[in-house]
Amino acid sequence: MKQLFLSILTIALSLSTIAQNKHNWLSFRGNAQLSGITQAELPKNPSLLWSYKTGDAIKSSPIVRNGIIYVGSNDGYLYAFNKMGELKWKFNAETSVEASPLYLDGNVYFGALDGTFYCLNAGTGEVKWKFVTEGQVSGSANWFYDKTSKQKRILFGSYDFKLYCMDAKSGKMLWEYESDNYINGAASCNGEIAMFGGCDGFLHQVDVKTGKAKYKLDIQTYIASSVALDGNHAFFGNHDGEFYCVDFQKNQVNWKKEGAISYLGSPAIAEDVVIIGAENRQVYCFDKKSGKIKWQFKTRNKIEASPVIASNAVVMASGDGRVYLLNKESGQKIWSYEIGRALIGTPAVVEGMIVVTSMDGAVYVFGEK
Repeated sequence: MKQLFLSILTIALSLSTIAQNKHNWLSFRGNAQLSGITQAELPKNPSLLWSYKTGDAIKSSPIVRNGIIYVGSNDGYLYAFNKMGELKWKFNAETSVEASPLYLDGNVYFGALDGTFYCLNAGTGEVKWKFVTEGQVSGSANWFYDKTSKQKRILFGSYDFKLYCMDAKSGKMLWEYESDNYINGAASCNGEIAMFGGCDGFLHQVDVKTGKAKYKLDIQTYIASSVALDGNHAFFGNHDGEFYCVDFQKNQVNWKKEGAISYLGSPAIAEDVVIIGAENRQVYCFDKKSGKIKWQFKTRNKIEASPVIASNAVVMASGDGRVYLLNKESGQKIWSYEIGRALIGTPAVVEGMIVVTSMDGAVYVFGEK
């Protein structure tokens, strides 16, 4: 009994060191389930606090850990800024960094377009380990806690068709799972399974202990975006503009909504709704159980970024060069700011602050002055 208590305490303490809270946004979608939600509260009329220009366009989504912002750029660097906009360090990956970084236990994990995956010291930018795949890495990394070994594991996909599982500390590859085409998005994880949609048209469900397939659901077209998990349900959109709710325990489609153009971004999930943007310029809010559209909001260009559901608003970046705050209940615009160039990366949202990146090569930080 004592041993069981100590094991549970060890896991709880381990998870508490990296748990999402309203002051941190530690990964592409905020948590391992990729649900894109935070309890952070935002100003109703944010001001631009600062911006920083990198050497090329930015497709990477930023993350925030204790006020430090980490983000990649197509200029080949991963950057770390403090909350005042001062550069702490930058690391030269020598090729475009489109993937969002992941923060875990004092390290930053990310992949680059030459197929190299890095683990850096988050405080200094020093390389702790790296691993080379045979295809570009465009999607962000994820992680899970392995109860058997009591170690943390890193998951990421590559254009070499493979999903990799690495030991977070050593960088040792533990297993690889091969799909039939590119893996573009991040894999979501609930600690037992990893799930991703591939360019092979399948929704893949992988046992994280063994790296073996548990089930493949044929969607019949590209799934470029990442899958969000909620209980035993998976939510995602595909290249044909169809949005799905799948019960992955029963391996069945609960509902499907058609009518959009390609979904490149990932959904955000709240208690009773699922919100996502599409290439037809629309932000959709679906009822989580029925799939009925509760509201829509139209931007002025296609949407590739993913929304974030905060405590008091929905944050949405668009290809029209604007970042929006929308009312969660009605979808009405609360606030917007025009940057002027397309926003492809997903915003990082923490208490009182929004961080977005733009194809003009800059990082923009909004908050209350």
